[in-house]
Order: sequence, then C-alpha cells, then structure tokens
Amino acid sequence: MTAFLQSGIFLLFALMSLFMIATATQAGFAVHGVIILIASLLAFVTTLGRLKPATNGGWILQDHSNGGYDDAVIKAGLIATVFWGVVGMLVGVVIAAQLSFPVLNLGSEYTSFGRLRPLHTSGVIFAFGGNALIMTSFWVVQRTCRTRLFAPDLAWFVFWGYQLFIVLAATGYVMGITQSREYAEPEWYVDLWLTVVWVAYLAVFVGTIAKRREPHIYVANWFYLAFIITIAMLHIVNNLAVPAGFGPKSYSLFSGVQDALTQWWYGHNAVGFFLTAGFLGMMYYFVPKQANRPVYSYRLSIVHFWSLIFLYIWAGPHHLHYTALPDWAQTLGMVFSIMLWMPSWGGMINGLMTLEGAWDKIRTDPIIRMYVASLAFYGMSTFEGPLMSIRSVNGLSHYTDWTIGHVHSGALGWVGMVSFASIYFLAPRLFGASRVYSLRMINWHFWLAMAGITLYTASMWVAGIMQGLMWREFNAEGYLVYAFAEVVAAMHPYYLIRLLGGVLYLLGAVMMAYNVWMTARGRIRNEAPLDAGQPYNPDQDRPHQDKPLAPVSAGAQPAAAE
Repeated sequence: MTAFLQSGIFLLFALMSLFMIATATQAGFAVHGVIILIASLLAFVTTLGRLKPATNGGWILQDHSNGGYDDAVIKAGLIATVFWGVVGMLVGVVIAAQLSFPVLNLGSEYTSFGRLRPLHTSGVIFAFGGNALIMTSFWVVQRTCRTRLFAPDLAWFVFWGYQLFIVLAATGYVMGITQSREYAEPEWYVDLWLTVVWVAYLAVFVGTIAKRREPHIYVANWFYLAFIITIAMLHIVNNLAVPAGFGPKSYSLFSGVQDALTQWWYGHNAVGFFLTAGFLGMMYYFVPKQANRPVYSYRLSIVHFWSLIFLYIWAGPHHLHYTALPDWAQTLGMVFSIMLWMPSWGGMINGLMTLEGAWDKIRTDPIIRMYVASLAFYGMSTFEGPLMSIRSVNGLSHYTDWTIGHVHSGALGWVGMVSFASIYFLAPRLFGASRVYSLRMINWHFWLAMAGITLYTASMWVAGIMQGLMWREFNAEGYLVYAFAEVVAAMHPYYLIRLLGGVLYLLGAVMMAYNVWMTARGRIRNEAPLDAGQPYNPDQDRPHQDKPLAPVSAGAQPAAAE
C-alpha cells in the first residue's frame, strides 16, 4: 500500500467522522465522531511526516527498524498493556467499592455501577489482556520464525486501530452506548471497526509465519493462531445485528433462546480462546525462555493444543442450565466442559514440569515464581470451571458470587500473573537494559498480587455458597426463609474483603508500572542481590544470533533458550 493511498484512507475516515458529527441525533454518537476525526487527522499527519523521496522517484515511508526485528510496535504494545492494566484494575476497585458503599455511585448515570462495570471488564480483558496478547504474539512469531513481521506498517495499524477501538468502547459504556451483550457491549459501528483491525492482525501474523526462515512452526504460534481465528469467528457471529438507522443503536439478528445460546457460545469461548488459548501461547514461549529449559514434552503440547481446541468450542451451553435451552444442548455443554479437565491439566503439567531440574529458580527468580503461580491458578480454575458446569452444582452456584470468585481466580491468577511475568521478561529487552529496574519490587508485586487474589477469591467463594444456600432455604410451610434484602445485607463483610483484595492487587500493578517506567529510563536500583537467572545480554536477541526453537524429530524437543 503506497503512502498516498494510506493518507487517502485516513482522509476518507475523517470525512466519515464529519458525517457522523453532522447527522448525530445523540450526543454520544457525535462524541465518537469527534474521536474518530481526531484519530484520522493524527494518522494522516503522521503518515505524511514519514514520507521521504525514493531513489527511483516518487515517495516512500521511512523504515525505522534498522534491518532488525520490528520491536518498536512491541514496545508501544508493552506501554499500552501496562497503562490499560492499571486503568482497568482501578475501575474494578471503584465498582467493588460501589457494591459496599452505594453512595460512591455519586448519583450520576455516568459513574453508576451499571456503566462502569462493562468498562472494567472490557478494560482488563480486551485493553490489558488484548494488548498483552498482540505485543507478545508479535515478539514470539518473529523469534520463532526468524523473520521480521510481515507488513510492519500494517502491524502499526493493528496497534493504533486497537487503541481506537478501546477508546470508542470505553467512552461508549460511560455514555450508555451499548448493546448489552456480555463481553460484547460495543455497538455495531465499533464492532465493524474491530473486525477490520482483527483481519489486519490475522494478515500480519499469518504473513509472518508464511515467510518464516524456520521450517518448524513452534507450538506457541499454533495457540496464538487459534486465538486470532476463533475470536474473529465468535465476534462476527455474535455481533450480527441490524442498525436502527445511522446512529448508535442496533438490534441483534437473533432472539429468545437462540440469542442466549449465541451469546454464551461466544461468551464462554471468549474465555476459552481469548483468555486461555492466547495466554497458553504466551506460556509455551516465555516459561521455557525464563527457566532456560526445554519444554517438558513437546508432543504433550501438541496433544494439549488439538484436544483443547476441539473440546472448548462446545462448552458454552453449560451457562444455560435450567433455562429454555433443550436438555440435550445443556448436557452437551456439561459433558464437554468435564472433558476439558484432561487437556487443561495436561497443559498445566507440561508448563510446571518444564522446570524439572530447575525448581530452585522459584526461590531465587521472582519472574519464574509468577509463571509458576499463574500455572497453578490455571490448573485450579480449569478444575473448578468443569465442576461448576455440572447441573446439580450449577443449581447452587449460578447467579451467585461463587461465579465471580471463579472468574477472578482465573483472571487475576492465570491471566494477570502470566502477563505480569511476560512484561517483566520483555521490558529490559525492549528498552535495552541489562535487567529490570528492581527485582525486589517484582518480589513485592508477586506477594501483593497473591494476597489480593487470596482475599478476593476466598471471600467470593464463601459469599457465593452462602448466597446460594440462603436463596434456596425454605421453611416448613414452603416459603423462602430469607428476603432478597437480607441476603444482600449478609454479603456486606465479604464485599469489604473483596475490596481489600482488589486494592492490594492494584497496588502491585502500580508498582509494576513504576518498575517498567524506571527500566525504560535505563535505571537500575541499588539493592541487595537477588539472583534472577542468567544476566540478560542485549545482543542475544539480534536476528543473526537468535537461535530458533528447533523442530521435534527423532525424540528431540525444541530448545527453550539461546
């Protein structure tokens, strides 16, 4: 794509945004038009600023990669991941406080729990988690394929396009622009934009694999690819809608129980492929690299991949027990959920056993400690999930805070910890430092996060089971013993404990942001030695020295590190 064609596309978007502003019948739609206009003009000016004369005439865009890997976009992704992580977790603490002290809703619709709750979930899942997946996938695919990113400018479009999606979604939630679908709240025009960005992401990732110089495709890339393709399919089908004119309102193509099934086919597989498969790709690269050990069993990783991919897609109906969904569909979701125990624990065992012969690193390396904790939480939450899918257990757990505790044990423990550890792994490499600013601050982050997770999940498990039991308590005459208000009042102390857990987890994330910031500035804290494995050599990840993960053959396993 020529520079002038890119500039023309940005101008076209600017004109479309002007049309949005001019025809808007709602203030929120006009605000989104202004945001798109600003983004389009910035992209247009930036593109023109990168133009330089070509040797054979015409104009070309400057290439700032210096012939190496395209790490600038990854660096931007790391900064965005840290920023959105802190923002998303801060909003989570605010809404947890609102449940304990409703006055904190401030009497405004813009700061109410109903508006801020999807802001929190999308912030931590798609803004924090999505940026973590995009930037690590760009790092991994280049190193394991021994080649630069396909279409680096398109990779930058993916990054900035995804940030625009996050801003449009977040501002839409606060202004009440939502289609009220769990994990899929943005309206039709934001969904269309995300589809364009996601197709570009797929093109960059697949294009990089296609032009690889390493014959073997390492298993981490299989997990990343499954995540990208499946999320695209889920997003398109779940968000099929008919716009109600040119404005921020649409109606789903589905209705009734079909709509519910589509929603939870999407909802559960968003967890399965966005929050599981993608982060497993992260685990299969960074755990061996940080431990300086080969993957315990490469063949097990392949079995893990194919069994997880096949089974997970069928598990969604377990969210609809005791509903109008046919019993056979409910049973199908339950059976496939229980079968997920096998591949999930296979992946956990594979990750933990990668440390065989290097278990002492847990004591000396806080980054490895985070990876091990994330794998432990992955195993625990993937045991608890199938358990809760059993119809009789679901009758007690559904609609209670037990589900909240389960989700956060996976989100805070598995997704959060593996992301934090990968950020600490990448920060010195991306900013050219010898190591992270402070290893002891990583240690403090680990223990703050663990304390926060423990308080959060334990309080929600106890509260949820109590909630479920109180809801189904009948007296001798067959009447409910507890009024709904009494159940809510009984939850208050547990909500306070959850709030404390969230604050501790947020403090750890703020500490990480400071640690990364100081690392980017080239600072190294003067502190008592804490061995974190081999010192990092900034030259080791240069293309001519980076040794790829070798293919499996004749019993051999891919090497874990240079």
